[in-house]
Amino acid sequence: MADMSEVQPAGIDPAVVDFRAVAAWMDGHDLPGGAIEAVTPLGGGTQNVMLHFRRGGRDYVLRRGPKHLRPKSNEVIGREARLLGALTGTSVPAPRVIAACTDDAVIGAVFYLMEPVDGFNPQNELPPAYQADAGFRREMGLSAVEAIARLGALDYQALGLADYGKPDGFLERQVPRWLAELESYNGFEGYPGPDIPGLDTIADWLERNRPAQWRPGIMHGDCHLANIMFRYDAPRVAALVDWEMSTIGDPLLDLGWQIATRPEPGMTLSALLGPLGAADGLPTPREMVAHYGRFTDRDLGAVTWYTVLACFKLGIVLEGTHARAIAGKAPKQTGDFLHAITLELFQRAHKLVD
Repeated sequence: MADMSEVQPAGIDPAVVDFRAVAAWMDGHDLPGGAIEAVTPLGGGTQNVMLHFRRGGRDYVLRRGPKHLRPKSNEVIGREARLLGALTGTSVPAPRVIAACTDDAVIGAVFYLMEPVDGFNPQNELPPAYQADAGFRREMGLSAVEAIARLGALDYQALGLADYGKPDGFLERQVPRWLAELESYNGFEGYPGPDIPGLDTIADWLERNRPAQWRPGIMHGDCHLANIMFRYDAPRVAALVDWEMSTIGDPLLDLGWQIATRPEPGMTLSALLGPLGAADGLPTPREMVAHYGRFTDRDLGAVTWYTVLACFKLGIVLEGTHARAIAGKAPKQTGDFLHAITLELFQRAHKLVD
């Protein structure tokens, strides 16, 4: 049983994670007991809460929604845990779930425990070997492509994920779905509406050039390099992380996403990846497409369309933070920064269309 003399770890708000409740819940799931030790917040490209801790000789990472839950935060965390559980034992590098709590009454939010990933996030650091060797950076980029290709090649129905998304009409829904999302930002006080040159042009091009044939599969949904952890000892993916946008859709959008978010020196977007964004050596889009083709039998003839869709969709997602910042619901500096990236993404889309 949990030792109720345990104190809440210093610096951890019990309204976010009540570790007394976590300990009692763990005891009920036959996980190792003892004091909660070495609690450390983990950063990265996520608005969710992640805490590393140790108990009973075992290390854990606890993941839950943000302190102020959004309407679907609990649903998203529950979906993540389900998907990661399904990926256990496959060729896709992903965190391994130890146990999940879908009862939000335990700590006020749905959460799950997973094994820590031995690796680094390039948004936070770039080890010396990667800084010194462009070959390392090229191989890390190709490994990221391989990871999403392997993900898209899985039989999602055999993994028990037939109801994880709504693949019927997936591509047809994309443009109207994200235009409606953009329109919803007008509800933020003070937001004057999107100032995105060529928005309608890109939307129209996407509708007119949509692929007629495609095959459903598992999508990560937000697979830029800041949402991937890499090994220290070799330029290989340690785990795809941050699965909030995962679904059953067209996996080629993940490939387009990686191409669209490929950092290039001088771009605002590159600042998201610190020293990696300022370096060269990552594979070219042509190399990325060729490498993806080694792990799939999908038709890659419309990769440009998927890349333009990725620019369109991600640009609109980031514009949401800009709108919230204008309304005082997010830092102004962050909103301005992400708006600049939105403009870059649409500029990249226009170049591809031209």
